[in-house]
Amino acid sequence: MFPIPPPPTGAPVAADANEAIRRFVRARRGRSWTAEDRAEYARLLEIWTRAMHRAVVGAG
Repeated sequence: MFPIPPPPTGAPVAADANEAIRRFVRARRGRSWTAEDRAEYARLLEIWTRAMHRAVVGAG
């Protein structure tokens, strides 16, 4: 897992979440993903989705 350091608000920003996804995918380049990899990717994607929602809607 690649932890996402929280910004001062305590919630990840979309750019941080996106970078965590990029690092995760790059680390697995050329390999088949395990069930654990897919679960972690889904978790990171959910964090990114929530961060994007906060950025667009202004929900916090």
